[in-house]
Amino acid sequence: MSDEARAPRVSLIVRAYNESEHIGTLLELVAKQSFTDHEVILVDSGSTDDTVAIAQRHGARVVHIAKADFTFGRSLNVGCRAARGEILLMASAHVFPVDAEWIAHIVKAFDDPKVAVAYGRQTGHARSRFSETILFRQQYPLRSNPDQKTPFCNNANCAIRKALWERHPYDETLTGLEDLAWGQWALANGHRIAYVAEAGVEHLHEEPGKRVFHRYEREAIALKRIVPDSHMYLQEFLTLLAKQVWGDLKAMWREKRTVMLTRQILVFRIMQYWGTFRGMNQRTEVTQRLLRQFYYPDDGAPRA
Repeated sequence: MSDEARAPRVSLIVRAYNESEHIGTLLELVAKQSFTDHEVILVDSGSTDDTVAIAQRHGARVVHIAKADFTFGRSLNVGCRAARGEILLMASAHVFPVDAEWIAHIVKAFDDPKVAVAYGRQTGHARSRFSETILFRQQYPLRSNPDQKTPFCNNANCAIRKALWERHPYDETLTGLEDLAWGQWALANGHRIAYVAEAGVEHLHEEPGKRVFHRYEREAIALKRIVPDSHMYLQEFLTLLAKQVWGDLKAMWREKRTVMLTRQILVFRIMQYWGTFRGMNQRTEVTQRLLRQFYYPDDGAPRA
């Protein structure tokens, strides 16, 4: 059987919209991976820059989803349907593997037949906001966990078994956190989630405050769908905001970073927690106008 006819073990699925600044770097690093039994599928949602051309130059297969049809879950399902691999590896277009063993580490987790999800560590990039770098440290520890008991995972750096996806595709109606919902389903059906700290990527978000607000707002709306008793009251919002800002400032001083970061910390944390508070307390229907703000604010990239 020829290499073209033989299905690869891994299909790397990358969602993208106007990611010409980042996609080339990601795909160059993918080409240097020690694990080579993979294909790359780019799910493009109407890019107007060179994203598609760059991906094709790197050998990626491109599939398309209309901007009007975009949700994070729907775009992933489009990519998963096109994939030929038995393991579906998801990556944001603006993540960068930290070494050549990234895919190999993720794949190794599936040696355990009970593992349905394996997700890797994320760290900040040199251009990342300081607070987001702190957030990554809190969410992604240095130590792996082959049998995680909570449904948390993140499709910026995450893999699942295609056979299980065929039984349970991603929820296309959620405004975010389709990965968390899928992890919840996996645990409820007796499967395992593995956290693989060795499978690291740098994750670069370069969003203005408004997009940070909308990112956390839509994720909070989704969380209310997934975990209906989730809540955030005003007092809790204020307490968490003050606690996290103080923690970031202490980290800034401890690491001898410039005090000029103070404004950046305040903007990020206010937008993060105000967006979460608004999303948790959303009472009206999520309209198409609101969805456009979530996915294409000022015609910017839908960020994961």
